[in-house]
Amino acid sequence: AMDTGDLERERGITITSKPTSLQYGTTRINLVDTPGHADFGGEVERVLNMVDAVLLVVDAFEGPMPQTRFVTEKAIKLGLKILLVVNKIDRQGSEPHKTVDAVFDLLANLGATDDQMEFPVIFCSARERFAMKDPADEKSSMKLILDFIIEHAPAPKINDGALAMWVSTLDYDNFLGYVAIGRIQSGEIKTGERV
Repeated sequence: AMDTGDLERERGITITSKPTSLQYGTTRINLVDTPGHADFGGEVERVLNMVDAVLLVVDAFEGPMPQTRFVTEKAIKLGLKILLVVNKIDRQGSEPHKTVDAVFDLLANLGATDDQMEFPVIFCSARERFAMKDPADEKSSMKLILDFIIEHAPAPKINDGALAMWVSTLDYDNFLGYVAIGRIQSGEIKTGERV
């Protein structure tokens, strides 16, 4: 789990965003976990300005929750592509297809574009570590979700020209000094280069 703070573990919520990066084949995938609650709206907006798509994880038993609406509305306004992951399909009483319908209704109510309404879907059980394109399919590896991301998430758009970076967060490291965390909008930067 990416939630490391005491309060996050105790309450089972995300308060501060957590990034992780992984190399999958020839593609680097950067994932950022974001808070879902309106109380952390500033944190959510900073994160959503850094990403190319939203991996919307919805419980197959509970369906879209109020916090799902909050983050999804912000993602829609930013024009981000929605990729739906229906989780916990192994849970007794789960209704994966009704969950997809409920997400469709949610996006329609939030004013999603036609492109956003045509969201791709994948089904899984994170706890049991399996995924599939349809609940009727045989269980497959969680790698299916990584393939799903590569297939449907747009690649970053970086313009030519001088280096320009949108900084979302400033941090400090005792060894490195000040650290800027953000998204490159144009140009390029190399490891070890000072900016």
